[in-house]
Amino acid sequence: MSSYNTSVKVIEFFIGGLDTTERPLVSGTVILLIFVLSVLANILNILVIIYDKNLHKPMYILICNLCVVDILYTSSSSPTVIRVLFAGVKTISYVPCLIQMFAFHLGEVMEMFVLAVMALDRLLAVGRPFQYHIYLTNKRTLVLTFFLWIVGCGFVAASPATVIPLPHCSTVLKYSFCNFASVIRTTCTDPDYYFNLVAIVMFFLLFFTFCFICLSYIGIIWFMKLYSSNDKKKMGSTCFSHLISVTCYYFPLFIVIILTRFGLVLTLEARNGLAFGCVLVPSLVNPFVYCLRTKEIKSRIISLFKNIKAS
Repeated sequence: MSSYNTSVKVIEFFIGGLDTTERPLVSGTVILLIFVLSVLANILNILVIIYDKNLHKPMYILICNLCVVDILYTSSSSPTVIRVLFAGVKTISYVPCLIQMFAFHLGEVMEMFVLAVMALDRLLAVGRPFQYHIYLTNKRTLVLTFFLWIVGCGFVAASPATVIPLPHCSTVLKYSFCNFASVIRTTCTDPDYYFNLVAIVMFFLLFFTFCFICLSYIGIIWFMKLYSSNDKKKMGSTCFSHLISVTCYYFPLFIVIILTRFGLVLTLEARNGLAFGCVLVPSLVNPFVYCLRTKEIKSRIISLFKNIKAS
């Protein structure tokens, strides 16, 4: 452990996690295209849901919230990575770095919360179809959404609150952008203590939300026995969209957790690849899944483009 006497005043950090990237322009181009496509697709879904009053329903409010989370999640890290790979600008000021760290982890936590609530929404729709609009009104959905954002901010606020009082012995970030792991490694403290604390919190959040989603689908499968084949097909379509989103988010995270917990040491390139996958894949897949598989959103978007073409 480094001594506090060797601490330095940090004005900006140097991002060193992408120094070994082969073909940085190619990598940057791919990430840029995915980022732009993801943001545009999410914005399109948000605008369609906001401006079409027929879509002002709990399920679409949750989809809209998921789009907002995806924009936050991918925008928190992708611009920095693109800037490093394209322009070679490898520095980021101290305060923007802490803001980026907060935004990134907030998107990470909110993705779990939103997917869990969407599982509850599907469970109520299948298990209590006639009481669904009594249990889950637009007002209650909005209140629940704001409550989750407040809870998410409460969890994530601990990361900058932990880092700010600590002295720094280095200004080099070993990873590709500002997250808690990369910033805490620049401090004059033993990072394992803080990593263990974060691991406990993240395990609790992952375990709770993932188990909640699994239990919700056990209930959905149970209730679907009561429906006709045609109704099962309709319900299965909306549930399948949600399952794709759940898989795209949790699968890369579980890979990282399992590999690292079992002692496998990942190379910097592999770690960066998994980190980008955890961020970019859900943010890109989600808007297209709900656009293409949700009939109402799909029809509104098609009619919108027809009107634009006609004019």
